[in-house]
Amino acid sequence: MLKIALHQIPANNNLSVSVHSHVIPMKKNFLPRHYEYLMRWLEVGSSMGLCDVDISPRFSANQEHDTIDYILIWVREKPDPAYMIKPIGTKWVVIDHLRNYQLGQYKNFEDALLRIRPLNISHKP
Repeated sequence: MLKIALHQIPANNNLSVSVHSHVIPMKKNFLPRHYEYLMRWLEVGSSMGLCDVDISPRFSANQEHDTIDYILIWVREKPDPAYMIKPIGTKWVVIDHLRNYQLGQYKNFEDALLRIRPLNISHKP
């Protein structure tokens, strides 16, 4: 279910203007196809140093799909995660977790993973 917010801009300099707009908050959801792609990406990338992932879910009874806060990715058996992927608005943001530096924003989850390790992953039909 989408919630629609109604905003009113206050008057400015004796000019009474009221603007109504419908704002629909959008946020990426972690879908089953994302999980499947993540697991294939991790398996294929194990020879390139990918070791493990941790998905941090945010539970909500109102959500049809899982909402996540972030995904942590470990490489080369280091004790601390090297990368973080998190949904912000309509983008997937990739962060160098060790340096706390944003590497990029991507429209789809697959491109965010490929920013970390560009692997050739075939999609299942």
